[in-house]
Amino acid sequence: MNTREMSMLAAQAIDRRKGQDVLVIDVAAKSSFADFMVLGSGGSARQIGALAEEVEDTLAKEGILVKSIEGKKESGWILMDYGDIIVNLMTAEMRARYNIESVWGDCERLTIDAME
Repeated sequence: MNTREMSMLAAQAIDRRKGQDVLVIDVAAKSSFADFMVLGSGGSARQIGALAEEVEDTLAKEGILVKSIEGKKESGWILMDYGDIIVNLMTAEMRARYNIESVWGDCERLTIDAME
């Protein structure tokens, strides 16, 4: 499975658990630390935790294990490092505050609709 397929699988897992504003950004040309960044929002800290568990379980079934997880659901932001893909799960408030999308504004973006 290539990194694009991995990122799509993570995004679909987020969408399946009713994550909001699911987005995949191809950062390979602009980043040395990852090829894709997956973003998703949840309505509460509890949902952020459920989204993280769904991503971890979905990718683990494919033999893809998370290298590290930073943050706690109570903080409103969980970052999951899979090496070549980074999954950021945030509350809508945190996502608006940090506006990660603008940092990668000149990179290709894929929405969950484009993945189906």
